[in-house]
Amino acid sequence: MVSQDMTMPAATTPRILTWLLALFAGVALAIGGMQAARAQGAGSPEALIQQVTGEVLTAIKADPSVQSGNPQRLLQLVDQKILPYVDFEKTTRLAAGRYWRQATPEQQKALVKEFRTTLVRTYSGAVSSVKQQTAVELRPSHYPADATDVVVKTAIKQPAGDPIPVDYRMEKAGQGWKIYDVNVLGVWLIENYRNQFSQQIGQNGVDGLIKSLAERNAAFK
Repeated sequence: MVSQDMTMPAATTPRILTWLLALFAGVALAIGGMQAARAQGAGSPEALIQQVTGEVLTAIKADPSVQSGNPQRLLQLVDQKILPYVDFEKTTRLAAGRYWRQATPEQQKALVKEFRTTLVRTYSGAVSSVKQQTAVELRPSHYPADATDVVVKTAIKQPAGDPIPVDYRMEKAGQGWKIYDVNVLGVWLIENYRNQFSQQIGQNGVDGLIKSLAERNAAFK
């Protein structure tokens, strides 16, 4: 019997929603001066953040069903606009930690599928927040020119209150970059889920974690 509840504590929910907003939706980037020149550089990680956030925001604003949190449309949006730029497998592998190596290829595939759907399910509660954001500014990110694993720093501007710092961890895969982790207010998404996954797998094994995620995803449909 699966006993570990994968639902986020109430106090954690705002941060999780912001994580998902940053990872899957974002807002139009406001970039100036030297930052703009760097972001427009072909193949730069900053350019990817600009492209993905702009495309997804446009899609959300143009589709009322997405704005209302329709799960099928959200999954379609992720498949069309997000999946090519986010390494869900690496995100899941790092969240599972040492247990990933213990899982069979079939379990790994199922875990990636269910975890991706879990993130989309949680994200549906944050879609309405998109209209309330104003812009995202790129902050100085320092890394070697030949780096293949970088952190791109941004800040989400809000209508009221201080900007929310959001960092993207990205890895160069082939000729392009992919996002695999997001940090909001000093906490990485993968780190948060790793603690939950470890507890679930410790109690019920990898299949127990997959079952738990699948049951909650099924209830979301």
